Amino acid sequence: MTDSFPDRLSVDPRSPFHDASLLERPIGIRFNGRERHDVEEYCISEGWIRVAAGRALDRRGRPMTVKLKGAVEPFFVGADSDATPTS
Repeated sequence: MTDSFPDRLSVDPRSPFHDASLLERPIGIRFNGRERHDVEEYCISEGWIRVAAGRALDRRGRPMTVKLKGAVEPFFVGADSDATPTS
């Protein structure tokens, strides 16, 4: 497995940006310096993440999402070099 991340990744299997082999390892997202555990999709170059908007569902039964903009840093959970945030 590689230790580099794609520019865009989604946990939704219907998305063209879904990569099942990469998602086998636990991935964490550091967004604006804080770790987030509810990220549905991210884009590093554009600087945004998508998170579920409460318990609201769209008409197809999928969670409604909100796009948040900021600094996105993906890391592998449990990797010693990436476990501590940089200050």
